[in-house]
Parts: sequence; C-alpha cells; structure tokens
Amino acid sequence: MSQEQCHARRAPPVEADDLDVLIKVLAHPIRRQILTWLKQPAVHFPDQSNGHEFGVCAQQISQRCDLAQSTMSTHLAQLQGVGLLMVNQQGRSKFFSRNEALIESMLKALQDTL
Repeated sequence: MSQEQCHARRAPPVEADDLDVLIKVLAHPIRRQILTWLKQPAVHFPDQSNGHEFGVCAQQISQRCDLAQSTMSTHLAQLQGVGLLMVNQQGRSKFFSRNEALIESMLKALQDTL
C-alpha cells in the first residue's frame, strides 16, 4: 500500500468549507459518472489488460467518456485536486481510484449538516 493510500484511509472529517468545494466539483455530471464507474471498476472497465490493482487507467476512462483527452484530464485533475480521486503512476500511465475514506467522510458531513 502506498503512502498516499495510507493517508487517504485517515481522512479527517470534512468541514463546511471543504464540503462546499467538494459539492462544487461534484456539480458536473461527468465527474459524478467517473466516480460511479470507479466504484465498480471491474464491471465498468472489464477490458483493462493489467487488472484493477492500481486503479483504472486514465486512457480507459477517457475512452469510456468519449471526450477529448484534454477535457478528460481536466475532469480527472479536478477530482484529484479535491482528494476524491487518488492517482497511482505506473511508468507513463496514470491509474485512478476513488478515495473511499474521503467520500464516506463527505457523505457523513452531508448527513450531519442536512
């Protein structure tokens, strides 16, 4: 397990300001769709040749969305920037997976707030 993954498991509680930022990033339907697909990577990306141990390759996500690579990179960077996605670099490829600890913390904050 990488240091980044260990850190993700100990995600601090999401504060109100953080919740605003997370909700803003999640406002785009493509970003929510990416998180939905990554919830079950084997189901939504069964053709990934090297399995899903490191996450899903950015190229696979881009192909599934049928968007320009630059547009997809922007969406992935925004999800990663707020911590909803973790990235694992393997050679020249980037693999993405959900930060389940942060997602759980965000959902708890929403439930507590609303």
